[in-house]
Amino acid sequence: MESPRYFDLADPSFDVTSPVVHAAREESWYVETSYGWAVLRYDEASALLKDRRFRQGNAQWPAQNGVADGPFSRWWGEVLLSLEGDDHARLKRLLMPAFRNRTIAAMRPRFQALAQELIDGFAPRGEVEFVSEFAEPYSARILCVLLGLPEDHWEQVAHWADDLGKAFGIRIREDLPRIEAALEGLHGYVSEVVKDRSRHPQADLVTTLLHAQETDGRLTRHELEVSLVFLAFAGMETTRNQLGLALQTLLAHPDQWRLLAERPELGPQAVEEVMRVNPTVTWVTREAVEDVDLHGVHVPAGGVVQVLSHAAGTDPAAVPDPAFDITRVRPPHLGFGGGAHHCLGHFVARTDMAVALPLLARRMPDAVPDGPGRWLPVSGNTGAVRFPIRFTPDPSQFSR
Repeated sequence: MESPRYFDLADPSFDVTSPVVHAAREESWYVETSYGWAVLRYDEASALLKDRRFRQGNAQWPAQNGVADGPFSRWWGEVLLSLEGDDHARLKRLLMPAFRNRTIAAMRPRFQALAQELIDGFAPRGEVEFVSEFAEPYSARILCVLLGLPEDHWEQVAHWADDLGKAFGIRIREDLPRIEAALEGLHGYVSEVVKDRSRHPQADLVTTLLHAQETDGRLTRHELEVSLVFLAFAGMETTRNQLGLALQTLLAHPDQWRLLAERPELGPQAVEEVMRVNPTVTWVTREAVEDVDLHGVHVPAGGVVQVLSHAAGTDPAAVPDPAFDITRVRPPHLGFGGGAHHCLGHFVARTDMAVALPLLARRMPDAVPDGPGRWLPVSGNTGAVRFPIRFTPDPSQFSR
């Protein structure tokens, strides 16, 4: 079966949300790419993520980008995202209690207070650089609260997480010195936190995992530190990026922005709809563990298949009216992956964004972008680097 097109996903100028991708989706359920095959349609994508003949596939990512060895490559092979089988299941079971819906729901008042505090800082000016003044401190401080790190350390943690987050992009080779410096810094910081909790236990995730490490050997100290470094960077980077994309999408639909301000209960649905049409994770990777006949395409063992999140989420076959609408209930989007590797932190991301977006809409009702901003490539993990916004200051907004 011949593929109708070829996509160079490693090209920073290639846009996985572009009309050329939609045109390819009309012709076929898949295309060939620089990173293996790519699935474009919702039904095939959803089935692939649950197919036990495939595993996560991210372990190959450094090598696919010419990074065959070194600190980053070794660390990447040990993180939850790259592990499979018993090791993956064991670590995920240990981490799961901190990320349950009930646990995160109890933190909503803290998320709300933090969002209000940050908005108060720029609301009187009528302008904000959204990434540095809201998305980054909001996601970083929530991450610190969740893991039990000192909240006033958020700027340093965010700096490391930002640089380490370049590992999710398509410019790894040129960014490798910054990635490995951030990895060294964050690993050293986490190691000191773990030592502190060993001497002074607290009611936080680090202490819980340390107890599991010290009492019954369910994980090693090295595994504990690797996992905490991964959670610190992945949890902050993806939420920060998705918040910027959410504002980009909502401000492009002023009627939806106003509706969200009027009906804050639509916050959770707004998150789902944004992630359907404008996800930060633009593709989700799977690797065949055996030879697979995938709808007529032979994928050999070790072959890599990508699910293009936007293409699947806007597939007219699954979503007959794919226009952005926060009042509509759609088929589940694929931005958090699926199967055994469904994102561990999805309740955190869903909750903190569902809290923040209605508050932002109410406090900045006439917000518009103040120039184009600066954005990561729309391939790999994408998001805003800089996103200035202007709006009319209104003192009445402070009466909450």
